[in-house]
Amino acid sequence: MNKHYFNEKQVEQFEHILMDEEKSSGTIENYLRHVHSFADWLGGRQITKQITADWKKYLIKSGYSPVTVNTMLVSLNRFLKVMGWMECRVKFLRIQRRLFRKADRELSRNEYDKLVNKARQEKKIRLALILETLCATGIRVSEVRYITVQAAETGQAEISLKGKVRVILMPHKLCRKLIKYAKKQKIASGEIFVTGNGKSVGRKQIWAEMKKLAKSAGVPEGKVFPHNLRHLFARTFYKVSRDAAKLADVLGHSSIETTRIYLISTGEEHVKELDRLRLVV
Repeated sequence: MNKHYFNEKQVEQFEHILMDEEKSSGTIENYLRHVHSFADWLGGRQITKQITADWKKYLIKSGYSPVTVNTMLVSLNRFLKVMGWMECRVKFLRIQRRLFRKADRELSRNEYDKLVNKARQEKKIRLALILETLCATGIRVSEVRYITVQAAETGQAEISLKGKVRVILMPHKLCRKLIKYAKKQKIASGEIFVTGNGKSVGRKQIWAEMKKLAKSAGVPEGKVFPHNLRHLFARTFYKVSRDAAKLADVLGHSSIETTRIYLISTGEEHVKELDRLRLVV
């Protein structure tokens, strides 16, 4: 049986394959980060089934959440499959479906308003608009580049990602704000959210600006990241429409089970629902 060892050329090959599969830049970045994390821990040793199982144990002992451990194992197993080292793949942790999520990770509407208002107070108009765009449309942070002048003028953005194309409708008020901002920045066409030299505002930059804003706005940093705005949109949309299937289409989910994760209530909300049952005499 051939012995398996890690090298950077393999990672480059892995990256090219992910790009050929049209994975998003954020997804590719996560895959590569996890594979490098495994390689750093490996320290040049031979890759075997026992070694990958030991890495899983190491991640658990290091305090990573079960969800994070499984996410990292997805990346490793995908890499091992590409290399043809199927026998080295490791099983995922079995996680019981959650009935509710922790409130300390949930971004509330009030906290969202604080962030937007603070961004405006600090004259960070682009950041304020990015927050509003993410939260009012439910798009992913990697999809911000599809918010163009034409999209704002027509009220809809055509998003092509992960081999799927979907059309996102945009609120009239948001469109008016975007058009006004584009005119002020002298952006006649193309992407609205660009840097001073005309390049797309990247995911890392948006993330960093949000974290900095969280401190000045007095909102817990653990709640402030782009995907939480998508969650807030999903919960708000569902409260109004009560249509999970339509929400799945808007979010670009191929499975309604994925959408269900977005709609899990907090423990506090769950207890209120239990109280309303009035089953304690």
